[in-house]
Amino acid sequence: MRQWTPPPTSSPVQMLPDLIGLVGQCEFETSLLQHLQPLVPAASYAIYQTGEGCEPTLYMSSSLGIPDTTRDCWSAYLSGPYLSDRTFEGADASSRSPVLCHITAPEVPVQHRARVYEAHGMAERVSIVQRQAASIFAINFYRHDHQQPFSDRQLSDFESLAPTLLALTQKQIALTRPHPGKRSTAEWARRLRSIEPALTPRELEVCARLLTGMTQEGIATDLGLSLPTVKTYRNRAFARLGIHFKSELFALFAA
Repeated sequence: MRQWTPPPTSSPVQMLPDLIGLVGQCEFETSLLQHLQPLVPAASYAIYQTGEGCEPTLYMSSSLGIPDTTRDCWSAYLSGPYLSDRTFEGADASSRSPVLCHITAPEVPVQHRARVYEAHGMAERVSIVQRQAASIFAINFYRHDHQQPFSDRQLSDFESLAPTLLALTQKQIALTRPHPGKRSTAEWARRLRSIEPALTPRELEVCARLLTGMTQEGIATDLGLSLPTVKTYRNRAFARLGIHFKSELFALFAA
């Protein structure tokens, strides 16, 4: 696996005039691979956000020339591999600069490789990764088993394309998708109760605030409780929900 930072001056907008014209339209998602084929001949792609500070969200995905299993891949990723995914660790949380990542299937950890790559015929991935506080925003393009490996020229083209593509996809998301972190605590509480009606009011209050991104210390201050009491309510709620970690709490709403 290799990771590197693209030059900040590389923004070849002229490469994507037709795609730029689709920003804000639903055709953007299904047309992205077709427009990028001369530069990045991938058979599928997925754009998502994961991490401690957000609800795991698949923003866009599609395939070209093969049956589209990208939603199945996302479900498989959330079934366990994403909790221990370290393939994006090179993205610096202190910098807004994106990081490029190139990885082949044999380099992916065993569980992740079996459930996602081997199960869906994926052999290689190139990604644009950007840290957003405690979360990761990733644009991933996948070569499948029937395709030739990405060439050095294609990886160079991908590097030149990265800044423009990052800006385009984030603009598309901003225009067509609400931000998952903007839900209110009351809305999260309603969604939690629909999953597990046995949750008590305090357990709902604590978990709903976790889902909005609040820390346990912040929850204690907001609810006028001690930190140990907040942890007790959290642990009781997690037990009812059959989970152990905050990332699993977000995953309940992500599939």
